[in-house]
Amino acid sequence: MSSSVSTSPLLLLFLLFSFATSLLLSNAFPAQHYPLHHHRRPRSAAHNYRDALTKSILFFEGQRSGKLPPNQRVTWRRDSGLSDGSAMHVDLVGGYYDAGDNVKFGFPMAFTTTMLSWSVIEFGGLMKGELQNAREAIRWGTDYLLKATAKPDTIYVQVGDAKKDHACWERPEDMDTPRNVLKIDRNTPGSEVAAETAAALAAASLVFRRTDPTYAKLLVRRAIRVFGFADKYRGSYSNGLRSFVCPFYCSYSGYQDELLWGAAWLQKATRNPMYLQYIQVNGQELGADETDNTFGWDNKHVGARILLSKAFLVQKLQSLRDYKGHADNYICSLVPGTPLSQAQYTPGGLLFKMSDSNMQYVTSTSFLLLAYAKYLTSSHQVVNCGGVVVTSSRLRSVDYLLGDNPLRMSYMVGYGPRYPQRIHHRGSSLPCIAAHPAKIQCSSGFSIMNSKSPNPNILVGAVVGGPDQHDNFPDQRSDYEQSEPSTYINAPLVGSLAYLAHSFGQL
Repeated sequence: MSSSVSTSPLLLLFLLFSFATSLLLSNAFPAQHYPLHHHRRPRSAAHNYRDALTKSILFFEGQRSGKLPPNQRVTWRRDSGLSDGSAMHVDLVGGYYDAGDNVKFGFPMAFTTTMLSWSVIEFGGLMKGELQNAREAIRWGTDYLLKATAKPDTIYVQVGDAKKDHACWERPEDMDTPRNVLKIDRNTPGSEVAAETAAALAAASLVFRRTDPTYAKLLVRRAIRVFGFADKYRGSYSNGLRSFVCPFYCSYSGYQDELLWGAAWLQKATRNPMYLQYIQVNGQELGADETDNTFGWDNKHVGARILLSKAFLVQKLQSLRDYKGHADNYICSLVPGTPLSQAQYTPGGLLFKMSDSNMQYVTSTSFLLLAYAKYLTSSHQVVNCGGVVVTSSRLRSVDYLLGDNPLRMSYMVGYGPRYPQRIHHRGSSLPCIAAHPAKIQCSSGFSIMNSKSPNPNILVGAVVGGPDQHDNFPDQRSDYEQSEPSTYINAPLVGSLAYLAHSFGQL
């Protein structure tokens, strides 16, 4: 359905809710009739969102590095990386492999932890039995980040040599590639990864504030120290560590967005007026009003705007009033037909930002829309985009991701009758230790990587990069752009699925 309207602010709030939810729910409701309140339940659900939620969290257990706990549910994985950090005489055992390789990249790991925490902060109250699993996924990340930040003015930001790791196709349990340790410090700053790490620790402190207050205090104290380091010693880690971190996790957006994002999380976690003043003084310099509308592991501007708009809308911090306008501009940039529109969609209705791991932008955008709609509802505020063209049948994502797409394929492994069989993931594609106890050498695995055989180990809950701009998906293991899962695709999806499962009475 397409309608061109010159709308009142109140109608635009209805349109925003239709937009936020139709991006999640396909075209379940016409824009003009979508209910305003979160607790109203539609009659039937297109999908089992509770099952998808369970699986989206379970995925993180398949990405674990280190000594696995007795309650490990992804049983084809075993211990790995047990000497990580020894190259610099520090303990860096644990954490997550970010995607389908065996490197631990601190920048996306921290963002993953921030977004998992935000998912729980906003929607954890709806998760019921999955809340503890979500907390454990967060803690697996924060325990590692605490190790990586144990030394003042130093953060260990990577374990493993990405180039040499990518030259092998081997299980993490077998890896014999160099476990180099990279760090940032006063002489080699890395404000983007430091500020993101501070954001992760601060956000997670809110998750554990009631259930483990001692741990929460440790997290927030470390976040304060790490942010101070990020801000005092400004510089990009992509400069000092370029040959190691680029092109894998180069910071293309600079570090200003992370400083704003980190300060926003510290303001929320500490309520210390110092951070509010920091945001007021430095916000413009750090890009508060830029028009970029991409939110992911590299660029946090949009996330900071949405988070700071909550401080204005819900906490009534009048000094942050401008952030509602910045957040509104972001919303309008996603709606086709508005003056600020920047978004592109596939013919099947999927938000399309870029060919490499596009689904990360789908899940992060969906989360931000839901969160912002929640803030607007609680404060009885509206979005005004002026004259808009709303095409609700095109604004969809999670149902598309779960199978409502031209290929009728779920892009979450293990969900639905048809899903990717040959994901770009070493551990999933090679025989597990139980099936093949003998070591698989570095280059031996490439015969399997290049084969058309399905992966023997199902990485349940993994969401892959997704289809191209024409809704095509070849399901080829070598195609890392479309077939590789990552932790930062799943992290914001956890919050959205919790909301959907609750909205349809499944939780």
